Amino acid sequence: MSVVLVTGASSGIGASIAIAFAEAGWDVMAAGRNEGRLEEVADVSDKIVTWAGDLAESEDCDELIADTIDEFGRIDCLVNNAGILIRGSVEEVSDDDWRQTMTVNLDVAFFLSRAALPYLLQTEGSIVNIASDWGLNGGERAASYCASKGGLVLLTKAMAKDHARDGLRVNAVCPGDVDTPMLAAEAKATGMDIDDYLEEACDAVPSGRIAEPEEVASLTLFLASNAATHINGATILIDGGASA
Repeated sequence: MSVVLVTGASSGIGASIAIAFAEAGWDVMAAGRNEGRLEEVADVSDKIVTWAGDLAESEDCDELIADTIDEFGRIDCLVNNAGILIRGSVEEVSDDDWRQTMTVNLDVAFFLSRAALPYLLQTEGSIVNIASDWGLNGGERAASYCASKGGLVLLTKAMAKDHARDGLRVNAVCPGDVDTPMLAAEAKATGMDIDDYLEEACDAVPSGRIAEPEEVASLTLFLASNAATHINGATILIDGGASA
């Protein structure tokens, strides 16, 4: 039995990751803030157990790890997927928006990784952080998001070096635009029609389309599998060649 904990699992990429692991035979702790949507994810497979709550404080993250151990007795993979995007340049971002973005996108990943580490070392497991192409290359009017995802990329690399000899692997997946509710919300925030927004996004990608959440989930599952045992400290783009 292998066990994965997935955050931000109530929709989009996180939901697809939880389902992909369950379909591959893993036991899944699917964590998020929207209990109703989490239950919809859990309805897909009896391998999925849900945990609804806020992870803003380190104590909350400690509780989630403890509950996962109580439920399954082990953790083989932690997928830090929870994330938010608040648009704005440095001069536009408020203190509260900056802090919220850092909390959700970076602090929670740090808190959970720290709390899960003793159990992941026992199983010689892995961490997969869902970062972003904007954590590598930057993006317009997304200063706090880019900074938080860049921090997540370097947290990935630091942990990979610190714990490789202990058998732990830590990697990051860096998606470009993905067809998720977050992208739809971004389109709405710009005032554009969603179809026009998606058309522009597709035109900016050499492959001519944006990613599906299931594609990100497949890559995440691969990185957690025994087929990826010598992949460590990697930041893997999944953006259709947009960063090439």
